[in-house]
Amino acid sequence: MTVTRPARLASVVAAALGVVLVLTSCSLKTSTADADDVPAPAAPSAAADVPSLEGKTVGVAAKDVVHDFSRIVYENVQDRVEALGGTVVATQAEAKDDKHVSDIDALVSRDVDAIVVILGDATTLAPELEKVHEAGIPLFTIDNVSEYSENNVTSDNWQIGSTLARTIAEDIGGTGKVLVFNGFPGVAPCRIRYDELSLVLKDYPGIELITPELQDKYVGTIEDAKQQVTDALKRYPAGEISAIWSCWDTPQIGAAQAVDAAGRDEIKIYGVDADQGALDLIADPDSSYTATVAQQNSAIGTTSVDNVARFLGGDEADVPVTSYLPPVLITKENIAETRVELGL
Repeated sequence: MTVTRPARLASVVAAALGVVLVLTSCSLKTSTADADDVPAPAAPSAAADVPSLEGKTVGVAAKDVVHDFSRIVYENVQDRVEALGGTVVATQAEAKDDKHVSDIDALVSRDVDAIVVILGDATTLAPELEKVHEAGIPLFTIDNVSEYSENNVTSDNWQIGSTLARTIAEDIGGTGKVLVFNGFPGVAPCRIRYDELSLVLKDYPGIELITPELQDKYVGTIEDAKQQVTDALKRYPAGEISAIWSCWDTPQIGAAQAVDAAGRDEIKIYGVDADQGALDLIADPDSSYTATVAQQNSAIGTTSVDNVARFLGGDEADVPVTSYLPPVLITKENIAETRVELGL
């Protein structure tokens, strides 16, 4: 699904609402888990309809390369620029907001031909992204909605959020308490996924989100999450927690370690991103890690750079405001074949 350039704000809102309306009548288990319906990740080789980037310099500012999603996207953006003949100036901020801002500022100072920003806190980055716009440098974002971005490439986070929520609700029989990590409301994908969780569960009155919610961290995530869940298991004895939710996989690796060590096999764990550590646990029949949602990491990076090339090549009308890539639900039942088909 794409949104055309005219009436930028109105079309973005309409697209978001359209996604929600369409997806309330389908399930990712039946609509995208079928391998034949899953688009293959795009390869970083030149395509006939994508202009060359020869003579162009593209700046890349990633929030981090801490987990598989951000690392793979970061690498594929660089690979695609080079495959199209361009020069890359790449930075990654080691998960530090202030460094992310300064990295973007440095790219503006270098007067690159375009800048791709990967992830980041929307509120923190807003003034810096405005500076990019004022400098006349075309801005492209990945998983970061900004009024100054020519194009944002993202997974369909409404679909991810609603499907994961419905999967949890069905798996636990429509009743029980769910422990959630909710530490990044300023990060658009996490906010959307959490909002969809809350929205879906309004139709499941037998399910309760446990408060206070856990706050996941970006540094030392696994060990911190493991400790938080270990503490929570002491507060909620057997039978009082049915599932644990997070908008990404990394804290759930620690959560699964805590749950499995405690022998709490009644608890099911759900995340997003298809990180290798999470996939290994889902593949283990004895692990509490139940499901994750894979994003098309390689294709996300490639799509962003293709849009940069089209924009710089004069094909601005062919560049949508938002490029959505469909996600894929991975469960214990389909993990073996899905790993092969998605190259995970």
